[in-house]
Amino acid sequence: MQEIISALEVMFREKAEGRVEMPPKIGIHTMPDAFIHAMPAAIRAQKVAGMKWISGFPENGKCGLPYIAGVLILNDYETGLPVALMDAIWITAVRTGAATALAAKYLARADSASLGILGCGVQGRSNLEALQLLFSLKKVFAYDTSFERATTYARDMQMQFGIEVEAVRESKEAVTSSDIVVTAGPILRRPHATIKADWLQEGGFASLVDFDSHWDPIALAQVDKFCTDDIAQINHYRDVGYFQDIPPIYAELAELVTSRKPGRQTAEERTMACNLGLALDDICVAPLIYERALAKGIGTWLPL
Repeated sequence: MQEIISALEVMFREKAEGRVEMPPKIGIHTMPDAFIHAMPAAIRAQKVAGMKWISGFPENGKCGLPYIAGVLILNDYETGLPVALMDAIWITAVRTGAATALAAKYLARADSASLGILGCGVQGRSNLEALQLLFSLKKVFAYDTSFERATTYARDMQMQFGIEVEAVRESKEAVTSSDIVVTAGPILRRPHATIKADWLQEGGFASLVDFDSHWDPIALAQVDKFCTDDIAQINHYRDVGYFQDIPPIYAELAELVTSRKPGRQTAEERTMACNLGLALDDICVAPLIYERALAKGIGTWLPL
């Protein structure tokens, strides 16, 4: 995870310098609040290009299937030939957690010691994995619409990271008790707006993994700095009906990483990052896996 966080930070520096190519996600939608996205990107410095074909179907859990599923195709930068086909579920999980941690590096208080996780699925786990590397977390409050899932999460994460993790029955407790809050439920076009005004404490930082699905517009309006990983993409989402009540965008993550704009400036600021999940994240992580697989002789050769 530390290697992935570092890779994302390098990539965002390249993004700030305009040395990457990434169009907004192209999507199709077969069910309410479901999506299938094509996500191509190229990074000149790494000499890497490819595309992730990813789906998110909120009702999949009812039949024992993952919410997120997909594949990633890595292409040769010089010839365009596909060189690897890989599963995208793990990549999506870890790069999203890494992006949260990278945003928190610039926007959260350095002494943040408590974390609220709302949504104890794959992203709840990967976001904790990444954040505990950068912050001395002492307590995690875990909330999920299924209390059983929250208690399982608490047991597993406490065992894995040695941090006290408490499953809570109310989402408010997970938010009001925490220096850092991560909302990681399904992405919804119409937010359920569970998190109300004054829940996010002064000096708190929130990562919106599920877009603004959890947040009441009045609670969003209290944020001093609202950031994202790509302004063009968030504006694209606005045009198709998402993000209708977000505050003005303060900065892109690339601007924070390169100090073009300052991150947190006071201990009292409420800050927020809504990272949409970029193809660039996936395409900067994929070569790390590909190179390691070649070195270890892992994988199956496929005829083209």
